[in-house]
Amino acid sequence: MTDNHRSIEFNLHNLVTIRVVDGGPADVAAVRRQVGLPAMPVQESGPAPDITIRFVDRLDTPGLRYIGVDDAAFTNDAFFVLRGKNKRLIKVQIPFAEIGTPTTLVSERNVGAIPLLTAITNLTALAKGALPLHAAAFCYGGHGVLTTGWSKGGKTETLLGFMAHGATFIGDEWVYLSPDGARMYGLPEPVRIWEWHLSEMPEYRARLSPKQRARMALLRVPIALADRAAERDGNSLLRRARPLLRRQHGLNISPQRLFGHDRLLSSGPLDKVFFVVSGEAPEVTVEPGDPEDVAARMLFSLLEEQMPLLSYYWKYRFAFPERPNELLETVQQRQAEALQRVLAGKELYIVTHPYPAPIPAMVAAMAPVLA
Repeated sequence: MTDNHRSIEFNLHNLVTIRVVDGGPADVAAVRRQVGLPAMPVQESGPAPDITIRFVDRLDTPGLRYIGVDDAAFTNDAFFVLRGKNKRLIKVQIPFAEIGTPTTLVSERNVGAIPLLTAITNLTALAKGALPLHAAAFCYGGHGVLTTGWSKGGKTETLLGFMAHGATFIGDEWVYLSPDGARMYGLPEPVRIWEWHLSEMPEYRARLSPKQRARMALLRVPIALADRAAERDGNSLLRRARPLLRRQHGLNISPQRLFGHDRLLSSGPLDKVFFVVSGEAPEVTVEPGDPEDVAARMLFSLLEEQMPLLSYYWKYRFAFPERPNELLETVQQRQAEALQRVLAGKELYIVTHPYPAPIPAMVAAMAPVLA
């Protein structure tokens, strides 16, 4: 069997290509869920991939030495991540020195998800001039709109609100901005929907499958029990578990199901930017903002998102202090420059809202600047 027959590829808007080699059906499906793109056959005459993920039955690691407990390890010439999603024990070889250049990850089969794949993909895009940004993006009223801010700041709520008023979906979670800031590219990744979203916007409940509606209803039961227990006994176990239960009371729903295939775009122009922040004030306010100030703030949001990868990078440097990665050593400066570049001169607004975000009120306050 030729390498071409055993390989499939994912193309992220010609910014980053990811090739999976020797992956079984479960391995390919896992990478597809992480990447959020359809798989394509490898073209014989195509360029070499930016990231290759090679699957093997077993990674032989003679002389393996551990860093932490079931966390990371290294041999004389390779570094391994040992902890996967939901603390599952895995073994994946990641050459940190190569991140940002063509690199090959080697994974044992059936690991469930490749650790740090999104962060590695984003850093590869950054090295090639694009800017990955934690954001939501849509088109509305003839404008390409980018909504960004700290995690849980109201990006998805803004997206849901405008999609209910006829917007077109580009992306949620990660959006990739072109080097000149003129265009944004999204991924059809699932949107995290919470019960309170459906209470605020019941039209989305009808979009869920019967199985998804049943699961949402089932998740309401332990929360209701915890609420009643909190009223009876302030020290109850259920009361202490209530925040965790609420964090679990959500589902990842594909944008195709939520919005329809005909309302999805892969890219769009970047015309207007909303920087969303939750606060104590009871009303939603929208005010013009300074792109330089927002760029400076979003730098630290990006660094916080990269903390899991950077933590493993420091473990890698512990193993190989003589092998730095120039991209990772300068990632703060590179992202600061890219943020200032892509946001320069953009029409930008600061949106402050109470938490949780009152979706209809946010749309009412923000729509006038998109008229």
